[in-house]
Amino acid sequence: MLSTQEVSTQDAEGQQAVVADAPFSSLSTRMHQMFPTLTCEEIGRLRRFGEIGHWKAGELMFETGHTGPGMFVVLEGRVKIYQRDGIGREVLIGEHGAGHFLAEVGQLSERPALVNGMALTAVEALLIPPEKLRALIVAEAELGERIMRALILRRVSLIEKGAGGPILVGNSSDAQLVMLQGFLSRNGHPHSVIDERDEDALRLIEQFAAQREDMPLVICPDGRVLRHPSMPELATCLGLLPDLDDSYVYDVAIVGAGPAGLASAVYAASEGLSVIVLDSRAPGGQAGASSRIENYLGFPTGISGQALAGRAFVQAQKFGARVAIPVHVKALHCAASPYRLELKCGGHITARTIVIASGAVYRRPALEGLDRFDGRGVYYWASPVEAKLCKRQEIVLVGGGNSAGQAIVYLATHAAKVHVLIRRSGFEATMSRYLIDRIRSLPNVFVHPNSEIGRLEADESGLASVGLKQPLPDGVDHFDTRHLFLFTGADPNTDWLRTCGVRLDAKGFVLTGIGAGGTAAACDLATTVEGVYAIGDARAGSTKRVAAAVGEGAAVVAQIHQLLAVSAAEAVALGA
Repeated sequence: MLSTQEVSTQDAEGQQAVVADAPFSSLSTRMHQMFPTLTCEEIGRLRRFGEIGHWKAGELMFETGHTGPGMFVVLEGRVKIYQRDGIGREVLIGEHGAGHFLAEVGQLSERPALVNGMALTAVEALLIPPEKLRALIVAEAELGERIMRALILRRVSLIEKGAGGPILVGNSSDAQLVMLQGFLSRNGHPHSVIDERDEDALRLIEQFAAQREDMPLVICPDGRVLRHPSMPELATCLGLLPDLDDSYVYDVAIVGAGPAGLASAVYAASEGLSVIVLDSRAPGGQAGASSRIENYLGFPTGISGQALAGRAFVQAQKFGARVAIPVHVKALHCAASPYRLELKCGGHITARTIVIASGAVYRRPALEGLDRFDGRGVYYWASPVEAKLCKRQEIVLVGGGNSAGQAIVYLATHAAKVHVLIRRSGFEATMSRYLIDRIRSLPNVFVHPNSEIGRLEADESGLASVGLKQPLPDGVDHFDTRHLFLFTGADPNTDWLRTCGVRLDAKGFVLTGIGAGGTAAACDLATTVEGVYAIGDARAGSTKRVAAAVGEGAAVVAQIHQLLAVSAAEAVALGA
């Protein structure tokens, strides 16, 4: 059985690093940072950002699942903070009085509240709405830093408790459940999981008359029940998707929330441009699935991809960038300016400039029947969710790049044995030296050079065996395993550009810096369509490193500013 605490704590692992200022930092030693008491002088500095309100004893100030009104600064009275989930269970989080502020990081972007706040006595409080809260954090540097740290730490604490999130009921090995769990985990949203064999789960299944085809069952914080939901359905129920106004024209629309896309969002929004970021899954892109990045500048002890993405995601929200996840972009229409992004869910986004940061999609080997094993034994990333599934088991991993190396090191701490298949004779040409040395030191990792998968075999439970094209030197021609991790490269995620005049190379990567003479300028991130730019892994000639992607995300904003300045000047001249 998967206990809710066990799962929630695992999901918090990546989020812990989002806020840790030093190695070995833990929430238990940071309560003073999570719940600081403001002085009268500090409250005085906050008054210009909000308005005074009054609440009677027993009145709800904010409620789980409903859009939070912002941050409350308690001036008089006491407030009870508690969790009430979708099946009526109630857990006390704490009580707060004068000098305390009530909010968590979701209030930066008008997300639904994750807990209830009820006035225990008559309460007078300063209410600071989200847009003013963002302005406060920027304008009041020292005080804003303390508030921001507290907001993030509170989210981490809620993730550990599973507080305010949905309840997922199902079989731990079910592909849909694994997918939903991974989506919530990578988006830093609290949740709990109950195995369908547990007594509590059986009661819920009976209560909601759920059939086999309804599983997994999801009970949202407001009590709504979803039967076998998709990611967008779950996101909508949780209020994660912002209202997308078709009539609003953004300065910049960024497709992709990987390191490149998030960097461009941070720099553009911090310089006053209106920004929206669209992604189909979670912040971080492929880098977000990396268990530990150890060669990124400024993090000598390393940082997980999810933690790095989490920091950037919060930073973008701090400056006012809107982020819509999960949203799939169907097509870019650029026959006329402003440009239009058509969404698969219906509707569209309009913007003066477009940044292509859609990265790459995992390459799928040409194996018969591969699709039926997705989430049922075959995985394309290694998060705590997948690591728990293969704990103390024998697994197979295919790939020889840095992403594969990071996954090998991480999974080796969970699995009994890790068999690594690579087509080359070694890792030297494709993997960083520090990862090669680390892998060589792991006693339960067995690297098999010059080997390839030939077939997959199944039984009634899913994947059962991985067969090889040619036997190994010792005669082994297959591995009995229920877990196969594929890190076999990626292809550019650029199919949605076919309706526009953006020029691609033969492999589908976006060409940039192509001048009138047909020559390419390395520092120019503009595509063949004016006002459309490409950065990160989707761009032809990119370095395929997180640091390079972040650099391109910053550089593209300068080029966007130049274009918008010229457009504004031309508009003024025409008006004159």
